[in-house]
Parts: sequence; C-alpha cells; structure tokens
Amino acid sequence: MTKVKVKTPSRIHMSLIDLNGSLGRVDGGVGFALEEPSITIECKEFDEVVVEGGRNAGRFQSVAVKLSQVFGRGIKIDVLSDYEPHVGLGSGTQISLAVASAFNEIYELRLSVREMAEITGRGGTSGIGVAVFEFGGFVLDGGHSRREKPYFMPSSFSKAKPPRVMVRYDFPDWKVVVVVPDLKGFYGEREVNLFQKFCPIPVEDVRKLCHVILMKLLPSVVENDLDNFGEAVKVIQRLGFKKVEVDQYGDLIWGIMDQFDYPIGMSSTGPAVYTVVDTNAKSVGRELKGYFEEKGFDAHVYITNADNFGAEIFYS
Repeated sequence: MTKVKVKTPSRIHMSLIDLNGSLGRVDGGVGFALEEPSITIECKEFDEVVVEGGRNAGRFQSVAVKLSQVFGRGIKIDVLSDYEPHVGLGSGTQISLAVASAFNEIYELRLSVREMAEITGRGGTSGIGVAVFEFGGFVLDGGHSRREKPYFMPSSFSKAKPPRVMVRYDFPDWKVVVVVPDLKGFYGEREVNLFQKFCPIPVEDVRKLCHVILMKLLPSVVENDLDNFGEAVKVIQRLGFKKVEVDQYGDLIWGIMDQFDYPIGMSSTGPAVYTVVDTNAKSVGRELKGYFEEKGFDAHVYITNADNFGAEIFYS
C-alpha cells in the first residue's frame, strides 16, 4: 500500500494591508515561508480516520474527519512533526492543506491547492498561508473585493475564497530568527472582537503602509537589501492593524522591539516575534529568548531560512 508523506513550511505573516476598504477591497497580506518549524505527516489509505502522534492531534483529527465526510474515504495519519498552535506561525492552514493534500494524492482527486483551501475553509482573510504552501517564498496577496466580503473578519470566521497572489519572489538567503514565548496568541472570539472593535482602520495608516510595502519592502527583497528590509519591518509594526495586534500584548512585545538595535516584527496576531540577520543568528536568538525569560516566560527559538519551494510530497 502506497504511503504519502507531506511536508509543509510555516510562515511569517508580516501584516494585513487594508482593513479600511475605501477602495472597494479589504484584507491583502504580505509574508514569507519558513523552512522551520514545519509539519510532516505520513499517510495511507484506511477504512476510517486514525491520527497518531503530534501536539495538534485534535486539529489533525477534525480536519481529517471533515474531509473523510466530503470524499467518502478514510485515512491513517502519522504526525512526524508539527509545532505550536495559535502563536502566529500559521499551523492551522498548514495542517488543513497537508491533510487535504494527503487525501488528494492517495485517492487521486486532482484538486488544486486553491480548491483544497476552499474545501477546508482557509484563506478567508489573508492568503499568505495558502500561497506559501503552494509556492513558498515571499508573497503578497490582493485581498478580497467587498462584493465578495463586505465585512471585516479573521480567516477562521470568513467564508470568502482565498485571495489571488499578486507578487511572489524568492526570499533572500538571510537567517530568520523566530522566538515563540510560552503564551497563547489571540484567536477565536478574541480575534473576532479585535476586528469588530478596531476596523475600519484609518485610511491614512493604510496609505502609509502601502507606501512602505511598495517602495521599501518589495525592493529590499528583490535587491537583497537587508538594511532596508529591516527598516520596513520596523515601520510596519506601528501602522494599521499590525499596531492593533502588537498593542494586545502591552509592554511585552513593544518592549522587545524597543530594547534591541536590530529590527523585530511580530508575526500575525503573535506572540511569535522574528528578526532577519546575515550574521550572529545564534547570539541574537539567545538575547531574544533571554528577554522573555526575564519577563517570566519560557521561549522557543527557531533559527531557520526562508522556504522558497512550498510544500513537498513524497511517496514510499
């Protein structure tokens, strides 16, 4: 019996772009794929749904049960690696698409990544997770027309289809240091409440953010310009919905951004923070971990590179 192994990247979600909507579109996102942490599952045809291993077994189980009902087939999933949920690194989308891809390959369903995302309900706000699963690299999506999505809502509560990718580049060969403090981010009803309380975002913030993305962030990726990339990261933290997200942690996240000379951003709704460096990645990781420990939080450090390939599928 053929076994299928699926390995997915994680992702840094740098920012949502437009939660004002005055031009007739909402959302939009920008971010990039990471080699680590990652999700790897080994799957085979089965007459029911069985999941073994992993810290997110319940999430794998619920996705697999839903897809089993859709496709009328079972599956056995061995979780070989996964990572923390609800910390800003996009595990939900990667789990959903990894399981959907396993069904797709085992039963020769011939579904596109976009179709799998629609079936599993991913990409309803930002399309970054779906895009990095398919393509890897640095990606920017164009959000949703307000005709399709007239409201402000996080992906887990949105019925909109995944947005289209507008820009995709290979990410430079810089070291990415990701530090995840031992506390949960904002998700579920708490995330919904953020959208309802703070949207629409002032249009001037959206204009400033778009200016930074177009004239500093994108050129820095294409031109391999680490200094300007870092400057863009710094500015983005204090604009639009990203500022709202960082504000939810009070002085904890603002403090780490202000304490160190190198640029630090928060991924998605956090609490994971990241910086991008060309040297001394290990010492940077120790410093950031030490900051959280001084504040009373254990923290996990990932020193990794961008993933420019997206999900990988193997057969055995």
